[in-house]
Amino acid sequence: MKDTTKHFDKVLNASKFYNHVDHQPDANKDVIHNGPEISMPYANQNGNYQRNRPVLNKSFANSKFYIIGSGIAGLSTAYYLVRDAQVPGSHITFIEQLHIEGGSMDGSGNAEEGYLIRGGREMDMTYENFWDLFQDIPAVELPHPYSVLDEYRLLNDNDSNYSKSRLISNKGVVEDFSKLGLNKKDQLALVKLLLKNKEDLDDLTIDDYFSDTFKKSNFWTFWRTMFAFEQWHSLLEFKLYMHRFLHDLDGLNDLSALVFPKYNQYDTFIKPLRKFLVEKGVKLQLNTLVSDMNIEIAADGTKVVKSIETIQDGKDTQIVIGKDDYVIVTTGSMTEDSVYGNNTEAPIQKIDNATSGQSAGWKLWKNLAAKSEVFGRPEKFCGDIEKSSWMSATLTCKPSAFVEKLKGYSVNDPYSGKTVTGGIITITDSNWLMSFTCNRQPHYPTQPDDILVIWVYALFMDKDGNYVKKAMPECTGNEILAELCYHLGIEDQLDNVIENTKVRTAFMPYITSMFMPRAKGDRPAIIPEGCTNLGLVGQFVETNNDVVFTMESSVRTARVAVYSLLNLNKQVPDVYPSQYDIRHLLKATKALNDGAPFVGEGLLRKIMKGSYYEHIIPGSAIDENEEKKENFIQEQMSKFHDWMDHVKGKLNL
Repeated sequence: MKDTTKHFDKVLNASKFYNHVDHQPDANKDVIHNGPEISMPYANQNGNYQRNRPVLNKSFANSKFYIIGSGIAGLSTAYYLVRDAQVPGSHITFIEQLHIEGGSMDGSGNAEEGYLIRGGREMDMTYENFWDLFQDIPAVELPHPYSVLDEYRLLNDNDSNYSKSRLISNKGVVEDFSKLGLNKKDQLALVKLLLKNKEDLDDLTIDDYFSDTFKKSNFWTFWRTMFAFEQWHSLLEFKLYMHRFLHDLDGLNDLSALVFPKYNQYDTFIKPLRKFLVEKGVKLQLNTLVSDMNIEIAADGTKVVKSIETIQDGKDTQIVIGKDDYVIVTTGSMTEDSVYGNNTEAPIQKIDNATSGQSAGWKLWKNLAAKSEVFGRPEKFCGDIEKSSWMSATLTCKPSAFVEKLKGYSVNDPYSGKTVTGGIITITDSNWLMSFTCNRQPHYPTQPDDILVIWVYALFMDKDGNYVKKAMPECTGNEILAELCYHLGIEDQLDNVIENTKVRTAFMPYITSMFMPRAKGDRPAIIPEGCTNLGLVGQFVETNNDVVFTMESSVRTARVAVYSLLNLNKQVPDVYPSQYDIRHLLKATKALNDGAPFVGEGLLRKIMKGSYYEHIIPGSAIDENEEKKENFIQEQMSKFHDWMDHVKGKLNL
């Protein structure tokens, strides 16, 4: 590639930065400053300056790339290999265990047999890596030259998202969900958690830190049902979520911070990305399980993949990895071992914890971990399905009593094509902690006009229902409908609902496995120490500050893997810096206090009044009584400090 940069050789040959890029800068350690030793953007400096194409220092035209797993992390890896490493698509091969690409981002079925979506995606505008990718992928329905991002913006810019029925109880009555309901002690606990170092939270759970009053608050109900946290999950991950989505806290109650696609996740994202890659020549080898890899480990710790062991159509096959070839692996799977049911069949009879981590999808990571500790500890995540599982149901609905009830909870008519429920509606007095949502319809491109697709899920897998005295995984689809209708106060119309509703259920043993408590070293680095031709991507690898259970983090790991493994002269910016923005910090403080003035707000308003920065303080000016109260507190504090100074003077301190 020397010929490409010949006009820049004098600069590049003298540069101490060229080919020595920090591909994953850490905003939690980066001290922002300018100086002669700083040549690149600071860690979380997002923007168009980061849209440069890295000029290659070597060609990869003779290299082959094997990507294990074709979920969003694997597909994104191929995209960045093509776009930024200029790898010919024909040199990239996916090896996928399933019969279809997309991994956990599924969307299948039809109106006759019922649609199936195991999970959905609550999206955020600050997914910088995700949108970096999809601003280049051709749109699903808009003509050339528009992209998936263009399509997404067109829809969400003109149809805002919000909920008018976020919480219901008492046979379907909408609760007041305007407040987060945190007392001062629990607000302070959240602030203290934000201040704690990540390294101090190894293996701690949410239960280890928060009080019972916190877990009875609306905040916790909103949080756990929106993000699928349980009290036995990782406190560290909870903290990372707080930092990552600090800018969304004032939209936590009504879900107004979210943006959603027009269709399901497979048709909106996976299908157009797959089409783009296949048109570039990328190959997909489906129905092939990778069971192990032969890795040569030298005395100095250098690790080189020599071959891949696969099972295809019951036959063992070995793929030899050449000296210029690379392997990128998706470790683990949140939807591995999913079990399905329908209207008349339950997915399982009982959760069997003895089967934890025994399925084929965890085999490769376990075999890697057995070779070296640098590959992490998969058993921390797949070893307790009683704590990592939940269940969802997809309802394919013709007009019925349930659809009529749904209309009352919706911000627009469900058949209008606009936002419907605006996200999940949680039934707070449900023993299962059941939630349901109706996204924009149609949810599938070929969905008939008279059909609605509704998604239902619950967090508590070990409790009997309020109406159906069984745990949810043991229930048929019709029994789940009965439980739902009971909570909506329409159980007397159950026959009508069952007659007009196809139900497909999915029990997922590992759906929140990435939330399990962890410590340093449990998740491997994206490029494990010593690896020269192996990268790891997905939900079970270490990032500096990003969170799990988002498409953004999967795309981030793919991008870091490509840039680091091939030593491209380009960095991957850290997460969106809202946590360092005084506007978002003030807004979040106000939100946690349910809009009431925070300590010092009156003084801050006086200082800012009439200035250029007055607008950064959220909400309207505090009322006269609150201002008098705050002035009194300030006056007493001032007197206390004067008294302390007097005492110190007397004692000659």
